This record gives sequence, C-alpha cells and structure tokens, in this order.
Amino acid sequence: MPSPLPPTARETTASAAWPVRVLSMKISDYVDKMSPLWVEGQIVELNRRPGMRRAFLTLRDTDVDMSLSVSIPTGALDAMPSPPQTGARVVVHARPTFWTKRGTLQLDARQMRHVGVGELLARLEHLKQLLRSEGLFDPARKRPLPFLPRGIGLVTGRATAAEHDVLAGLRRRWPAARVEVRQVAVQGADTVPQVTAALRELDGLEHVEVIIVARGGGAFEDLLPFSNETLVRAVATTRTPVVSAIGHETDTPLLDFVADLRASTPTHAAAAVVPDVADELRGLATVRARARRSLALRLTRERERIAQLMARPVMADRAAIIEQHQQEVLALRARGRARLGERLTREQDRAEQLLRHLRAVSPQHTLERGYAVVRHSDGTIVRDRAEVEADELLRVTVARGDFAVRPVTA
Repeated sequence: MPSPLPPTARETTASAAWPVRVLSMKISDYVDKMSPLWVEGQIVELNRRPGMRRAFLTLRDTDVDMSLSVSIPTGALDAMPSPPQTGARVVVHARPTFWTKRGTLQLDARQMRHVGVGELLARLEHLKQLLRSEGLFDPARKRPLPFLPRGIGLVTGRATAAEHDVLAGLRRRWPAARVEVRQVAVQGADTVPQVTAALRELDGLEHVEVIIVARGGGAFEDLLPFSNETLVRAVATTRTPVVSAIGHETDTPLLDFVADLRASTPTHAAAAVVPDVADELRGLATVRARARRSLALRLTRERERIAQLMARPVMADRAAIIEQHQQEVLALRARGRARLGERLTREQDRAEQLLRHLRAVSPQHTLERGYAVVRHSDGTIVRDRAEVEADELLRVTVARGDFAVRPVTA
C-alpha cells in the first residue's frame, strides 16, 4: 500500500514528493482563498466574438513586461460608457483563478472601468514631483548639444510624419548628417520597452553624439508612454545628450523635463541638433568679406605711413644720415687714436724710468763702478776674509769678465 503524501510543502522530500497535480491543486486552493481585488493595467489584446457571453483580453503592466489573461462577461463591457480599445488603461475588479490542468493564473473579472484623465494627471503630477525631488529635472545636469555631431540617433515610429519631418529637416540643414534611425512603437503597450531598448542601443554607439526621440501629436492617452517612469529613468542614465520632440508645443510629457533639450516639434528638433549649412556659408562669407576689408584697410594705413616716412627730409637725401654717422665714426676713431697715442707715450716714459732705476740698482752697474765679486770654486760668494784659505783658487768677477786668483799669505 503506497505511503500517504505529505500534507504540506514543507514536509515534502526527494522520496516523498508531490505529483504535479497535487501541487496544481494546492495552488488552486490557495488562490481560491484570495478576495476579489482591483487591478490596473493596459489592454494589449482584446478578443470578443459575436454570440459569446464572455470576452477575453490580456492586461499588461505599464512599467514592466508582465501580463495576465482576463475573462469578463460581455455585459460588463457593454455597461462601460465607451467600449475599451487596445492600448487603453483600465482597472478591473476580478477574482484570481488558477487552471490546474494548464498551470496558469488568470483573472475572472466582474467590472471594468477606464482610468480617468483626472486620475492619470494626479499620478503623473505625483511622479513628476518624485523625479524632481531626485534631481532628474535639475538644469545643472543637462548636457550641451555638440555643434556638429558625428552621428545622430533617431528613435521614432515607422513611416510617421515625425520621422519624415526630422529627416527632412536634417537633410535640408546639413545634407552630410549621418543618422541612425530606430523605428519603434510610439503608441500602445510596446512603446516603453521598444523605445528604451532603442535608446540603450544608440547610446552604446561611439559615433552617435546626440539622440532624438520624436513622435507626432496625439491624444493625452497616446502620449502617456513618454511619461512612463521606466522610460524617463532610462533617458536620465544615458551618456549621450537626448532631445525630446514629443507631440505639439502644448504637450509636455515627463520626457521633456528629463531630456537635455525639449523641442516643441520634430522640425524644431532637427534645427536644434545641426546648424543650417546655408547660414554657416553666409556667415563664413561675411567673415571673409570683413577680413578682406580689414586687411585692405590695414594695408592702406601702412602704405600711408610709409609715404609719410618717405616724405621726411632725412629720406630726401638718403645718404645724409649715413654721412652723419660716418663723421661721428671718424671723429670717434680720431679721438681714440689720440688717446691711445697719449697713453702709449706715458707708458713709454714710465718704462724708461723703470729701466733707468733697474740699471741703477743692478749688480752690473755696481761692477762698472769698480767693484768685484769673489767666489769660491763652488760658486759661493766670499763675504769674510776668514772664509778664504791659503792658496785657494778663487774666481773674481768684474764688469768686463772674470778671472782666477790665489791669495798669498801675509
């Protein structure tokens, strides 16, 4: 006889596991205990067939890619002031149910209401204040656009007037502009994930230096994805400056506040991103003309200045100034020669005086006066008679030579 199954999930083991049917039944029992609740989302698919008493739709979260299947009586849809359409934001009063055979969760709805514009505006205002408090709208964090970007990213709808206006404006103003276009959904439930993915892709391209997010005008509900918190935060984290060109001038989605530049229209976005080549050429021509006039005026003034210099008397006889300097050089040379001659004469007299003094005190002069110098054979001078020995050979130096002598004893 098989052993009984564990009564709770905590008591299951590898040897005592629940079959899939048991788990499915347990989940169903748990879900059945939940109370009916109100759920908000966006309709992404609505299937209502004639003659059917129930309609089926898919309700998706507006911030993340998550959805649930919903079934609702057709009478509840008919009771609404206006029939729901795909993309509408609604709240449904439903009871969660779990299909045990397929293992899926869905909502069994009783009522459905449109989310009112007033309520949406209040939520947007609350989100706006929250993002402002975090500094995402601070003007100090907005980055300047490059004067002439190497590459331009464009996130827009497929074959829309906004795409045409931006591209036409870029080609008209700067035909050589390089544009990376990413066509995405700009209305409905797929708008936020597709626009966010395109932004991240373009932000990762090295040559893209500015990104334009463009969409034409539309109803308030159509522009709601561009006030989505996920999309707004994605724009705030890009490294590339972002230009918001959503709707008309009176439309102000939250994307306008976080973007680095808000353009009133897609055409205005093109004008803000690239300069007008015709204006730049006209400006260049103006600068060149001003430079030519300035240079011509400068040359005229310099010619007049040269003419004034040439009209001076000194320039009439151009050799006069050279002759004047030549006379000065000759006079300086003559003065230099005279002073040098005087100095040489003085030095010559001084040298002669020194020579006479040297001669007067020289040993030769003393010898010429009749004195003699007596030396021993080793060359030492005899200064005392006691130094001389008998018969010692001495050498006597006189003014005109020298000779040897031997002293005699007394």
